[in-house]
Amino acid sequence: MKLYERGLLNLDDILECCNLSESTFWRVRKLYKQTGQVSPPKSHTQGRPRILHYDDLTYLLSLVRQRPSWFLDELLELLEMNRFVSVHYTTIHRELERAGISLKKLRIIAKERNEDLRADFI
Repeated sequence: MKLYERGLLNLDDILECCNLSESTFWRVRKLYKQTGQVSPPKSHTQGRPRILHYDDLTYLLSLVRQRPSWFLDELLELLEMNRFVSVHYTTIHRELERAGISLKKLRIIAKERNEDLRADFI
């Protein structure tokens, strides 16, 4: 852009050197004039919006910590009844993984909830 603005190279030479079409050059030039950059700014909101909000996730995590032996379909029913959120059970699984709760952690939590094992530990 600076070569073109200062008149150091003509447009045909710039297009040939950069292997650009003329329409691409003008589109990039417009962006450069608007933002000062030749590449579009990064979007902070990429991808699909999440179905479960922070409060829903907090509720879901409290359910898992309260009773880690519940299955995903039971958690799904509780979300539908108490939070009025209808999602697929794979969404619940994905959100639990994203929150750092794995099957191994659930087993550890379940063992800690077992009163006999807890008494043995103490």
